[in-house]
Amino acid sequence: MKKFLMRIPLLATAILPVTAQPTAKHFETRAEPASAPVYLSESALPEGWPVPGPFDQVTRKKYPAYRAAFTVGSSSNGGFWTLFKHIKRNGIPMTSPVEMTMKDESGGGMKMERMGFLYQSPEVGKPGADGETVNVRDVPALSVLSYTWQGPRGDAEVAKARAAIDAVLAEKKLQVAGYRLFGYNSPSVPRKKQTYELQAVLK
Repeated sequence: MKKFLMRIPLLATAILPVTAQPTAKHFETRAEPASAPVYLSESALPEGWPVPGPFDQVTRKKYPAYRAAFTVGSSSNGGFWTLFKHIKRNGIPMTSPVEMTMKDESGGGMKMERMGFLYQSPEVGKPGADGETVNVRDVPALSVLSYTWQGPRGDAEVAKARAAIDAVLAEKKLQVAGYRLFGYNSPSVPRKKQTYELQAVLK
């Protein structure tokens, strides 16, 4: 009888309902809120150039006249190295952003038409052809509708920016001279931290 009574606490513990045990919900943790995008500057902007942003919204911005070297062709990687050799050969400092002139494709997307490296100011270098693949020209002051985002530069991201800009263009009844895309960061910056800016150049 004594041995039986000693076993009762052990039996009681063994038959406790499962609900009395701690469940996973007691150990849940809340996810940290996503941090707001922050522009990571790697090189100087041209003189008088506005910083990219604000992020994830359409804004109207003004840009001063500037000088830039543009490729004659649409190869993205080839264009970059062509322009890089040009500025090195001519002692032109590297600036940010890289400019990409965009054009509409028949399927509804957008494709780069040419690439440009911006000079520090219109007083640096001189306009004109540099061989058969580079043309330096002066761009007049202009106004744009701009959409800035942080992350990859895929078709989906460009399409989202284009749709947001086009909605405002339709609402304001504004006319467009063309589209351009600015890339502000090098591949050394993680994709999720890279800054891009799609712009509709206004007539």
